[in-house]
Amino acid sequence: MTAAINLILASASPRRAELLSQIGVEYSVCSADIDESVLQGESPAGYVGRLAQEKAQAILSAQPESIVIAADTSVVLADKILGKPENEEHAVEILQSLSGNVHHVYTGVSVCKMQQGKVQVLSDVVATEVTFLPLTLDQIKRYIATKEPMDKAGAYGIQGKAAVFVESIQGSYSNVVGLPLTQTAKMLAKFNVPIWQTD
Repeated sequence: MTAAINLILASASPRRAELLSQIGVEYSVCSADIDESVLQGESPAGYVGRLAQEKAQAILSAQPESIVIAADTSVVLADKILGKPENEEHAVEILQSLSGNVHHVYTGVSVCKMQQGKVQVLSDVVATEVTFLPLTLDQIKRYIATKEPMDKAGAYGIQGKAAVFVESIQGSYSNVVGLPLTQTAKMLAKFNVPIWQTD
């Protein structure tokens, strides 16, 4: 009989939890509290990759018997990282900048565990190109009134009401939601974490 795998999702994001559950992985949740400041000269891909690793290793250091998966997602327009809106006016500003433009969503994913006293880390960064339709100010304000964009990077959720803003994507859809499932499943498999688990 094989020992149970203790997989921890180092994220408070309900969207990442839903995606991990979608592929039938059993896990617990323990969010990591780290400094998420962008370093001087850091690229968007480097930023999300670094944060994913730091989140995963922060939880692993406290629970070294576990396998930890962490992710970080950024919406990027013209090499500028667009964070979560600070208020409704900021949300308007972000969505107006995305209107009628192409932007990229980067997600860094890291899976780590302790093996023979050493930290084993698997990491990847996935990029998806997203094209928005031109948006009117009225559309933007009505969307913001739903409160959906206020806790999301780039002030929108592709899996929610903002789906109607998206003209096209090139790349992974789940990456835009917050966890690229193809790459995640590959990394979990390398650590012998099964997907599609059943009771």
